[in-house]
Amino acid sequence: MKAIVFDVFGTIVDWRSSLINQFRALEQELGVELPSEALTDQWRQHYAPSMDRVRKGEIPWTGLDDLHRESLVKLLNQHGITLDEATIDRVNHFWHQLDPWPDVQRGLQQLKEHTIIATLTNGNLSLMVDVARYAKLPWDMVFCAELFQHYKPDPEVYLGLAACCAFRLKR
Repeated sequence: MKAIVFDVFGTIVDWRSSLINQFRALEQELGVELPSEALTDQWRQHYAPSMDRVRKGEIPWTGLDDLHRESLVKLLNQHGITLDEATIDRVNHFWHQLDPWPDVQRGLQQLKEHTIIATLTNGNLSLMVDVARYAKLPWDMVFCAELFQHYKPDPEVYLGLAACCAFRLKR
């Protein structure tokens, strides 16, 4: 085996606890009560439907950061929460600061000794680079939906990855 690719959200990073903790910190900072767990879970529930809109051609290619922000604004409105644009952008950036599961860094480092390790995620490139830096993930490569202009499970994502890896592994 020459390469292993990983999904990131949930597999490598604990997105749920990370978002809840960031919402709770924002609560303290702003001095307001936020339904942190509900916002987190409902935000994630928008994940697949928002990508499906792109897959079905209802909207043109849109990166995950933009889909996340659109979903966030809808949720804030549903909950009657008013935040200024800068704070909405900051909350949307919560996805860029996700904690890894406790054994991930060590496990990836061990795998990296013998194989190429990479992502294959629906996250956009800047999101994945930020997550990797924040969580100290030792990726050799970052593959994401943005590179293929398709979201998993569209075959174009997997075929694009295979084409990229075949080129890289021949060297």
